[in-house]
Amino acid sequence: MRLVVLGGAGMSAESGIPTFRDALTGLWARFDAQHLATEAAFRADPALVWGWYRWRAALVAAARPNAAHTGLAAMAAADGQEVRVVTQNVDDLHERAGSRQVVHLHGRLLASRCSGCGARTTPDPILAPPAPADGGAREPPPGCEVCGDAFRPDVVWFGEPLPVDAWAAAEAAVADCELLVVVGTASLVWPAAGLPGIALDLGTPVIEINPARTPLSPHADAHWAMPAGAGVTALRAALARSPCDPRALLA
Repeated sequence: MRLVVLGGAGMSAESGIPTFRDALTGLWARFDAQHLATEAAFRADPALVWGWYRWRAALVAAARPNAAHTGLAAMAAADGQEVRVVTQNVDDLHERAGSRQVVHLHGRLLASRCSGCGARTTPDPILAPPAPADGGAREPPPGCEVCGDAFRPDVVWFGEPLPVDAWAAAEAAVADCELLVVVGTASLVWPAAGLPGIALDLGTPVIEINPARTPLSPHADAHWAMPAGAGVTALRAALARSPCDPRALLA
């Protein structure tokens, strides 16, 4: 079965990675994550924003894939399903769990590039030693050896367009799938929130896995009220019983 999983912050929350709606702690407690994740904030205070992303990158590097990540990888590797992941997260937990077909809509936290010319360098400075202090610290971003501008995280900030190639790959995957499973997302961030509409318009079954109902819930063919890890485990078991009939999962 051609399966696409559209994942959000709830996919990685069980690995201990804070969501953007969680209160910040330590040095960052008086800041709003949605304000820090903007080009305007970076231009106004590069050391503050770079330090925050270095701290977040260290959290991700120390995290481990949870049952949702490993379950999806196992469905592809062991169960013979064709599983493509479209993630709104910027971590690499799907890849570390073993998934091979992953589209990153919002970029990658463990990479950086020049904010001026787009140049990259090795090793990547986002994870360069020394490790950020516990709770984080302000750190001036390194300068680009090509043009002298500051390095920035290789993520999509609020107000920036999605990478063209990633968005095209996501649209094509959803249009081609036999089952779309939406996991751990509040379905509030556009344009990613519009991807299920492609499947629904084509008559493709859509299953939503999320503890709370979302704007997608009234339109999905099924809503499984559970966290990501339990939901993917249940999905894998259901597909083992009906590996070729996506509508059997809706009963």
